Amino acid sequence: MTPLDQDSYRLSVAPMLDWTDRHFRYLVRLISRRVRLYTEMVVDQSILLGNRPKLLDFSPEEHPVALQLGGSVPEKLAEAARIGEAWGYDEINLNLGCPSERVQGGGFGACLMLEPDLVAESMAAMRQAVKIPVTAKHRLGVDEVEDYRYLARFVEKLAGVGVGVFIVHARKAYLKGLSPAENRTIPPLRYDWVYRLKQDFPHLTIVLNGGVRTLEEVQAHLAKVDGVMLGRAVYEDPFVLEPADRRLFGEAHATTRLEVAQAMLRYAEAQLEQGTPLWAMARHMLNLFKGQPRGRLWRRVLSERACRRGAGVEVLQEALERVAASGEVAPELAHHAGL
Repeated sequence: MTPLDQDSYRLSVAPMLDWTDRHFRYLVRLISRRVRLYTEMVVDQSILLGNRPKLLDFSPEEHPVALQLGGSVPEKLAEAARIGEAWGYDEINLNLGCPSERVQGGGFGACLMLEPDLVAESMAAMRQAVKIPVTAKHRLGVDEVEDYRYLARFVEKLAGVGVGVFIVHARKAYLKGLSPAENRTIPPLRYDWVYRLKQDFPHLTIVLNGGVRTLEEVQAHLAKVDGVMLGRAVYEDPFVLEPADRRLFGEAHATTRLEVAQAMLRYAEAQLEQGTPLWAMARHMLNLFKGQPRGRLWRRVLSERACRRGAGVEVLQEALERVAASGEVAPELAHHAGL
């Protein structure tokens, strides 16, 4: 088993369906060199039977990057994990927190918290199949099963088969009556339960997820847990991560929104040559200048033009020129960016 680098779990970006694809992860990596990245959930059966390059390819710059799997059949999960490791991923994570009806229909996600024996068997099978870490992302409980003792027994059972990292969404999940979006906001946050897990299992790596919006909040939680996972706050403004390498990892890495946009332009050029539509990348860049002068103009240019058939990097170039013309960009930086 690959030794666990606990420090690499201090800050991570949550797996988010339709959002954390390879293009968004590349954008995030330009902003932070140290944050841990996760794929969207990929169903094990899709990996076994589907288009693996489309599902699994990623850029070398994305490391450390984890593959999140969905599934409930130990043998299939083990084979999917084996393929993920061979593809170059640094971690295999099992989704035990998604409450959507579609995921429930497949017999996996949050509903698996009601079947700890099956989860333990699945985790053991994956651990035996790969050398990289196999981790769990789960809720506090589901439906009426909302008891700290149940949660602790669940964690203890998985730890018993060698799971060492637990990413805990600090809410329970309702399997019926709430949409996935409502399940992210209506069930109350119980950070104290996550803190207690760390107290009760000091040898495990406990990562807190849910409702965290700023690095200041991250730093406060890190006094009581090993790591924090951010989600929608990063998608809504990727630059929330810009100070992370300095504040959390002691690295003197700094960048600007314009530098990131320019790097994404070069990335888009290469991707367009491979047949990737511009919108596949530009949609993740809409919030890059959030709150900045002409940030709305940037967003409008991309949203109106980047989705058109045949759109090329000239759309990004025009948007960059308009932002640079706002005066928000220092003249020497604009010159450096070629604007």
